[in-house]
Amino acid sequence: METLKFKTNIKCGGCIAAVTPILNALKNVKHWEVDTNNPDKILTIDAESGLNETDIVDALNSKGYMAAKI
Repeated sequence: METLKFKTNIKCGGCIAAVTPILNALKNVKHWEVDTNNPDKILTIDAESGLNETDIVDALNSKGYMAAKI
């Protein structure tokens, strides 16, 4: 299991609702959450080994959100 963290612009419950289907559909993702109280809106993803961080960035971009690995 590995944990990936991304700085995002996911800032509210509506944003979380918008990205939920695409993040839940990603292969190897076991759990994810966004800390909307953090100024950097940190997305934390627990995943099986082999999850490609580019897939996460591309999935979020497809919904109009950005993510940068930290």
